[in-house]
Amino acid sequence: MSIATLIRNADLYAPEHVGHRDILVAGGKIIAVDDRLDPNIPGMETIDAAGRAVTPGLIDQHIHVTGGGGEGGWASRCPELNFSSLVKGGVTSFLGVSGTDSMSRSIENLLAKVRGLTVEGASGWMWTSNYAYPATTITGSAKMDIFTIPECLGVKIALGDHRASFPTPDEVLKLLAEIRVAGMLTGKTGFLHIHCGDWGDDIFDPIEYAIKRGIPAKHMRPTHVARHPHVFDRACAFARAGGYIDITTGGGCYQGTAADALFAALEKDVPLERITFSSDGQGSMPRFNEAGEMVGFGVGSINCDLEAIRLLADKLGLEKALKPMTTTIANALGLKGKGRVEVGADADLLIFGKELSLEEVFMKGRQVMAAGRVVVKGAFEE
Repeated sequence: MSIATLIRNADLYAPEHVGHRDILVAGGKIIAVDDRLDPNIPGMETIDAAGRAVTPGLIDQHIHVTGGGGEGGWASRCPELNFSSLVKGGVTSFLGVSGTDSMSRSIENLLAKVRGLTVEGASGWMWTSNYAYPATTITGSAKMDIFTIPECLGVKIALGDHRASFPTPDEVLKLLAEIRVAGMLTGKTGFLHIHCGDWGDDIFDPIEYAIKRGIPAKHMRPTHVARHPHVFDRACAFARAGGYIDITTGGGCYQGTAADALFAALEKDVPLERITFSSDGQGSMPRFNEAGEMVGFGVGSINCDLEAIRLLADKLGLEKALKPMTTTIANALGLKGKGRVEVGADADLLIFGKELSLEEVFMKGRQVMAAGRVVVKGAFEE
């Protein structure tokens, strides 16, 4: 790895469109951004962006890094995420999450995988627990996981799903109160990451119940909100009232694509700054019949993130298309130094070619993709 890297002639999206800039990277950070930079640093590498778009790396807050699935028996367990998949998807920061399987997919394993991918070069955090209530934790309590595990930003739960534990509004309120106190003591905020199933508009009843009893909406982060019309309507109302909602790029949007769902939310007067995207990567995509029997499934891919951004960019422009996975999610989760190209930020950078083909990726200043080819792979990858 070079001591410093100078990226010349970038068409910079920070994600705001800044235009022509040179970017100097050293020590994993962005050191300088200006019209013209001519540093004299021995061993410095220079890369000519040649007018290509340079953007922040993507932040994906919902990836099943240890693999999801299992609903169809032993052979239906989804594979773990590898480091190269993050690189190819342009995802430089992520949150690992567990799903239906609260028995063989342990939270200890989730933490180990998050730390492993971080050692390999990405920036990783996690949600403790899975679909279950009471929460499945490492320390024995949700608040202690948040308090003692640096990577743990909050707790996952499932509502409105036949695989959930069907907690009562009072049980959700109690969990949120624990999360809030842990966040206050750690400076993390503390979040309840809510898997929204594709049935029942009462998913938001416990959320509204908690807000009326003094828990701020900033602690509640519903995801998969575009899978059912009633859920989507309630989610949009929640966002208009100041909450954040997360649309899944990896499928399941009744409107069509994640881009279609975002446009539908904008038509319902949801501010763009209240919408985030995540992939549900490596999670299972089961299909159930009317009798509740699984009749097939697929595996989610984080490549859907880039596909969603390309679709958005065609209609909204690249600046706005990037926000759900850069500044908005970084602000929503309090991830300092992430989601922006500016002095002092982490040097997580993407360089795009024609038709937004991904050509170069930097994670904390280290180039992991060059000329569209992964040049740094994870352990045990061929």
